[in-house]
Amino acid sequence: MTGPSTGMPVAGIVPAPRREPAHADLLVRNAKVFTGDPGRPEARSVALRDGRVAALGDDHDLAHLVGPGTKVVDALGRRVIPGLNDSHLHVIRGGLNYVLELRWDGVRSLRQALAMLREQAGRTPRGQWIRVVGGWTAEQFAERRMPTVAELNAAAPDTPVFVLHLYQSALMNRAAVQAAGFTRDTPDPRGGQIVRGRDGEPNGVLLAAPSALILYSTLAKAPALDEADKRTSTRHFLRELNRFGLTSAVDAAGGFQNFPDHYATVVDLAEAGELTLRIAYHLFPQTAGQELADLKRWTETVRPGDGDEWLRLNGAGENLTWAAADFENFSEPRPELAAGYETEFESAVRLLLENGWGFRLHATYDETIRRDLAVFEKLAAEGLFPGGNRWLFDHAETVSPGSLDRIAALGGAVSVQNRMSFQGAAFLDRYGAEAAAHTPPVRAMLDRGLSVAAGTDATRVSSYNPWVALHWLVTGRTVGGTALYPAGNLVDRETALGLYTRGGARLTGEQDVKGTLREGCYGDLAILSDDFLTVPEDVIPDIESVLTVVGGRIVYATAEYEGLDEAVPPVTPEWSPVARFGGYQSGARQASLVAEAVAESERHRRWRVARGAGPDAPPSFVDPCFAH
Repeated sequence: MTGPSTGMPVAGIVPAPRREPAHADLLVRNAKVFTGDPGRPEARSVALRDGRVAALGDDHDLAHLVGPGTKVVDALGRRVIPGLNDSHLHVIRGGLNYVLELRWDGVRSLRQALAMLREQAGRTPRGQWIRVVGGWTAEQFAERRMPTVAELNAAAPDTPVFVLHLYQSALMNRAAVQAAGFTRDTPDPRGGQIVRGRDGEPNGVLLAAPSALILYSTLAKAPALDEADKRTSTRHFLRELNRFGLTSAVDAAGGFQNFPDHYATVVDLAEAGELTLRIAYHLFPQTAGQELADLKRWTETVRPGDGDEWLRLNGAGENLTWAAADFENFSEPRPELAAGYETEFESAVRLLLENGWGFRLHATYDETIRRDLAVFEKLAAEGLFPGGNRWLFDHAETVSPGSLDRIAALGGAVSVQNRMSFQGAAFLDRYGAEAAAHTPPVRAMLDRGLSVAAGTDATRVSSYNPWVALHWLVTGRTVGGTALYPAGNLVDRETALGLYTRGGARLTGEQDVKGTLREGCYGDLAILSDDFLTVPEDVIPDIESVLTVVGGRIVYATAEYEGLDEAVPPVTPEWSPVARFGGYQSGARQASLVAEAVAESERHRRWRVARGAGPDAPPSFVDPCFAH
């Protein structure tokens, strides 16, 4: 009798098949990965699968995740960060107009800016306008001055030119004044001024006094794109944002952005799977007097959270009622808001909170914030604050310590933008260095444990380049190099990066899946041209992404990775300024022109001094030619 067979099957037990590890779709290796996760702050490799982070570790740790279908990217020792998230960006409106705009963002000399304008005048067909809309300030130019209307007329004698300068003013050449229909009989709108010459005719200068509505309503007179070109324009704008490592944005809505009409393009792109940026959007009542009706209609038809990880509704704002909005024109005195606006404002806030809606609220000055907080505290007595709905103040440049304490007590957050990068000189002139030193008080916000996120408020004033904003956060300097803040109101680089990643995710309730590189989080990352954590401070604004990934998709690639990204259709119309010049003008493109501009600036200064136009000192930001 022999012993039992070792090969005898056992009823009900089947040998398990050999299990191979699931391979990654994309593996980024040989990198300096900043994860943003305190539990594992660094790694050398990151593996993505099904649009999410599958694993992090050293190169050899993740080698087994490479399979036949894995795309492997060698970062060549570069810095990798979680995808950036602009917490206050007018991305929807910006996309609809991007290809129509001549961007002076990053241009370092007025001479070059005017040369771009002159060349574009030769490309622009009859009936179209040249629009320079935001992203620049005179302080960035080597000449340290703005263009004159005479220079616009010389550069483009027949093509309408509209140049927006911050929230303060706009310059129009002779052709644009005619195209806009301005005559000696055109009345000044409320809160704005059409500047006139000795003969009573408009001279091409528009002033926000203090409302920028005159600037934006004039811009709205220019021709718009057709639906097909709006789609192409938006795709190219999103790609331009991807160029800087942006993978998400919180759209703050804004004037001239009607729902649902102006949202149709991003909805169409989302349905087609062609968004390359995750967008959480807000709804903004457009017409004074019918704000409550709009808000009521929206609460009955859509809800925050509607959509998916690519496009979703986040709440209302940044205005709820027009009467409650202040103006951020630091060249003008702080506006006094109307007495009694709180009654309608309270009704709007109550309606939103009772229907489970969060909101964001534009407020530049502490005087506005204090009045709004009084309304919130009244509602808090009824249990509506803090009530689980996300809400925040936007901007808050002059918010006081007492107001910060009240915001914290009510469960609010703050979104800050680098508007002082572009308007810091104007603020200094009006309020002085002591006030500017904590405008806004970012460090005090963080010290109180407030949820703080960072953004740009692009595109009509600040540039959409997030590295300009990050430079401002860590150095406290304007784009022209003016120092605004002492060390006590600065943040270190890792903190600044957190405000641009995890901070934005908290405002949309996505902090568990966005803003960090951690297993299970969205596969959103950027490989940087320069290491933000170690480069000299003056290099920070010139950082770009060389490869940007959103949801595991390579949406932007350049340098060694050129051609790895998804294709986009050509820019249309063919005469578009973007087709010729692109968007943000990087430092590398501008460096060779700066020396010439500086030399020309010195000649210009001497010419002015010789004619008694100013003292023998560097020129001011506003050229005396404006007065003639």
